[in-house]
Amino acid sequence: MSRAATGMPFDDIRNLLGGLPQADEAARATAAEHTAALAVPAGSLGRIAEIAEWMATWSGLAKPIVTRPLIAIFAGTHGLAASMPGAEPNATHRLVELYAAGGAAVNQLALREDAGLKVFDLALDMPVPDIRGEEALSEAACAATMAFGMEAIAGGTDLLCLGAAGEGGRIAAAALATALFGGEPQDWTDGSDFAAGAVGEAIATHDGRLADPLEALRRVGSRELAAIAGAILAARYQRIPVLLDGFVTCAAAAVLWKLEPSALDHCLAAHASDAAHARLLGVIGRKPLLETALSLEDGTGAALALGTVKSALAVHSGTVTRDQL
Repeated sequence: MSRAATGMPFDDIRNLLGGLPQADEAARATAAEHTAALAVPAGSLGRIAEIAEWMATWSGLAKPIVTRPLIAIFAGTHGLAASMPGAEPNATHRLVELYAAGGAAVNQLALREDAGLKVFDLALDMPVPDIRGEEALSEAACAATMAFGMEAIAGGTDLLCLGAAGEGGRIAAAALATALFGGEPQDWTDGSDFAAGAVGEAIATHDGRLADPLEALRRVGSRELAAIAGAILAARYQRIPVLLDGFVTCAAAAVLWKLEPSALDHCLAAHASDAAHARLLGVIGRKPLLETALSLEDGTGAALALGTVKSALAVHSGTVTRDQL
């Protein structure tokens, strides 16, 4: 992913977006030919064929398999979390401890799917400032956090499942979606009056300075949103297919989409959790694999969809072709 350094931290991100690796059309065509040859009625496999051909396109393998899936959870803390109704001190710290102990829902699915699970602690003891009155990150800090996210997959994987953890993260993601796509705060929040009010305050505070997607990310976003955007970008350069989890992950992805719509071609949406999430997926052109109603943001939905992807690949590769009958 190396590019010549430029004058400002975000310039390097824009430079990367300008040189994105393209789809492997030869692998896509070969996979599509195999689909057409399968001993099933034409079109009967539905999204099974779509998933298999998507995996072929971005893995470069005509018959892809998933042997090293990774669930990556980015955990961050937020200054506004202390003001949330029912706020519990150190809630995000306890979540991270739960992942480490293997007791969360996502841990069980990681075990079932034989997936690696990594949790990235994004300075949990240093919450980003309250976006209702301050900038979440400086440009340098935001770009550095994106770079950290890019390094998160350095150990290697053949399918990346992305999730987020952090009390207040859903509100930051809603503020970011509002900044990117407009509308009312209620369009992007989870239905709570506090969340809608917080998003409205954040947008008012930063009014007139949110037109640029990266500027919006640093002002009303968070460390986990920035790191997820970086991980998505790195996966593209390493030709790793990505499953996007909840609203927070998809809001981070939307920053890249807003800058370059093709930046998410290697990504599928794992699921839709609520109306706001479904609305966001519609804007960025992603049809969810599953309808789960899960409100967890930590990769649980992506881990469920991982099983669907594995099943689709098994069907696509194992079903006999007409000439084998």
